[in-house]
Amino acid sequence: MSAPMADPRIREIPVGPEGGGPYGIAAGPDGAMWTTLAQAGAVARVTVEGSVTVHDLGFPYGRPTVITAGPDGALWCTLNQVGAIARITTGGDVTTFPLPDMGAAPFGICTGPDGALWFTQMSADRIGRIDTAGSVTGFDLPVADGAPSMITTGPDGALWFTLNQADAVGRITTGGEVTTVPLPTKGSAPVGLCATPDALWAVLIGTGAVARIAPGGAVTEYPLPDPACRPHAITAADDGTCWFTEWGTGRIGHITSEGRIAEFPLPDASSEPHGITVDAEGRVWAALENGHVAVLSR
Repeated sequence: MSAPMADPRIREIPVGPEGGGPYGIAAGPDGAMWTTLAQAGAVARVTVEGSVTVHDLGFPYGRPTVITAGPDGALWCTLNQVGAIARITTGGDVTTFPLPDMGAAPFGICTGPDGALWFTQMSADRIGRIDTAGSVTGFDLPVADGAPSMITTGPDGALWFTLNQADAVGRITTGGEVTTVPLPTKGSAPVGLCATPDALWAVLIGTGAVARIAPGGAVTEYPLPDPACRPHAITAADDGTCWFTEWGTGRIGHITSEGRIAEFPLPDASSEPHGITVDAEGRVWAALENGHVAVLSR
């Protein structure tokens, strides 16, 4: 069977250096997109016109992963392999904050409702909090070897995170109180997570599905057309719908609040899309490990 034709509304922008491996992506306060280059220890600033500026983070093998806009007008990202958090100004100035546990493997990061950055520590079963001055606090989780992955602020004012190896999502208040919600399907392996005004949405890389989690804990799962598509990241749009990446099949996906699904093939089916975000104009951006970012104009 031939591969589906790429959607004509998608274009790709090459991001250097070669082999850098774009991974996470976020809209910056300067109107540009910022993507981590996981294999190059750098971040790149990308404009819609295709201009690219690369900023080295000082750790060639640090594996910067998820990136987010902070509350202070800077970008913040996790350095997964060296156990640190990096702050990058829009001018490219970098400050790194080593974590007390250098082997904790920080991964997901988001801005919390308290004006601090909250992040997951995959190898330590811990959620971390770092304020904009660099002070770090950790909260141990009640799940062993759960691999906390992505994290986001929920509609209820708490932080929610996926537990990739525990087939669950977790909730932590800004005071550190933790609860967990099991997902119905064993082996679902949730990774990406985002929030709409009335729910949390997670992509299940293990079973090829999207899950809606109500703040009270009720879960609805929506299987994707190809169960082997390996959905990886998900982001919410202003209209209450969500966009997600299908890492295994090179597609961008879309799901409505009622569970209706559409898919948009990328030019290269083996491009390995990871992070995804939506800009202020409604364009959908995805980081492709083949060295590009994709822009879907609607």
